[in-house]
Amino acid sequence: MSYELIGISVLWIFLYGYLVVASIDFGAGFFAYYAKITKQDHVINKLISRYLSPVWEVTNVFFVFFFVGIVGFFPETAYYYGTALLVPGSIAIVLLAIRGSFYAFENYGSKQSTVYMFLYGATGLLIPASLSVALTLSEGGFITEENGVVSLQYLELFTSPLSWSIVALSIVSVLFISASFLTFYAARAQDYPALNLVRKFALFWSTPSIIAALTTFIFLSQHNSRHYESMLDLWWMFGLSVGFFMMAAWLLYRGKYYGMAFISVMLQYFFAFFGYGIGHYPYILDPFITIDDSATHESMGIALVIAFIGGLLLLIPSLILLMRLFLFNADYVKGKK
Repeated sequence: MSYELIGISVLWIFLYGYLVVASIDFGAGFFAYYAKITKQDHVINKLISRYLSPVWEVTNVFFVFFFVGIVGFFPETAYYYGTALLVPGSIAIVLLAIRGSFYAFENYGSKQSTVYMFLYGATGLLIPASLSVALTLSEGGFITEENGVVSLQYLELFTSPLSWSIVALSIVSVLFISASFLTFYAARAQDYPALNLVRKFALFWSTPSIIAALTTFIFLSQHNSRHYESMLDLWWMFGLSVGFFMMAAWLLYRGKYYGMAFISVMLQYFFAFFGYGIGHYPYILDPFITIDDSATHESMGIALVIAFIGGLLLLIPSLILLMRLFLFNADYVKGKK
């Protein structure tokens, strides 16, 4: 396997990690605000706060690794994506800053603010929507280059069914992943009122998540037939994804084995996410950037591969330690610490 493939595989693992960890965080923000406006905040917001307190500072580690790595391995991405994503990327950065401000005021402030809670909930949906634009652009047809000038075709982007289907998929996926985890977390904490509420959230958002995925698949076939046909060759990965979705939905419906249900959700998105990525090969940005032709110098690439594999091997034990100390510590999840 070439260093380019190893590099993009490691980066895709980091991006998948961000997909899961950030989805839990973003969805928790929306559910916290929804619970507040429906007068149910006394049921789940303490549970959400116990999860977020030790985790919010490390949520973006995966994304930073991916961002630095993609520019390091494939320098042309900085030129094309950097120009095209100037506006949506700036919006995402502002939203992340607003979200960080909420964490600061929530943890160190003297009282809760409805305004900050609203921003916390809104950014939980707007950040994944803005970041999903990058996946839309990668399919081609939205970026042009004339006389060395890269420009984003906003009209094509905002009128594309594929674009809005990906936005919808990102939002409902965030809510489904987050609700599934919070259901498991509430069960661990033996917080049964919270468990009943977040389990209803997980069941509610399970159906829109699979519908949005199928809708995106249909619109992708109309927009980028090459990518669609490549994904059809990987039908078994998407079949496994659907199978794990059905397992997760069944366990949530039966109200048992919530840990297995969340693992099934993670595997559902793992196979779908990697099936999508493998089907995209060799393009990073169709048709401008390919993995083989746009990679950095071999010696630099090998050094980056070693550094990022080392970072991954360091990050995973750190996260396991964090989970053992806080997330899966029986006394902590029950609010005794």
